[in-house]
Amino acid sequence: MDKAEKREFVSTLNETFKDSGTVVVAHYAGLTVAQMNDYRSKMRDAGGTVKVAKNRLAKIALQGTDAEGISTLFEGQTLIAYSGDPVAAAKVTNDFAKGNDKLVILGGTMGKTTLDANGVKALASMPSLDELRAKLVGMINTPATRIAGVLQAPAGQLARVFGAYAKKDEAA
Repeated sequence: MDKAEKREFVSTLNETFKDSGTVVVAHYAGLTVAQMNDYRSKMRDAGGTVKVAKNRLAKIALQGTDAEGISTLFEGQTLIAYSGDPVAAAKVTNDFAKGNDKLVILGGTMGKTTLDANGVKALASMPSLDELRAKLVGMINTPATRIAGVLQAPAGQLARVFGAYAKKDEAA
């Protein structure tokens, strides 16, 4: 990379650190190209991105961002996974790390909060933004369903009472 490319890469990475909901840092030493492509495609499907960055350039890009506290994690062969959804990057990285011991989660950041490896794993156990939206819609629809059921119940009860009297009269 020449200086112009490095400057462009640092400014792009700086914007990424500012705009991302979550950034996860991990070691990837020993992953094959096929495994890395699989990890990238899973992250892409979840709405995130995986980048391998030079540690020195990543540390420069972190300066002046809320994620500056994770600069100590950039040693060795590191990659960053990030997403706008606060849970997606952590969830995909954690799931991939469970199946592949060569991907080691070092830590990450969520907004101004710096997370260690256990913090990233705890974040991964939370429901995603889409799951939360679905639960919210379900909670909003539930009262309407209950109201409709309550309104229909008296009419149903009356019909059962009339039916019971009709059977009683037929038996007599």
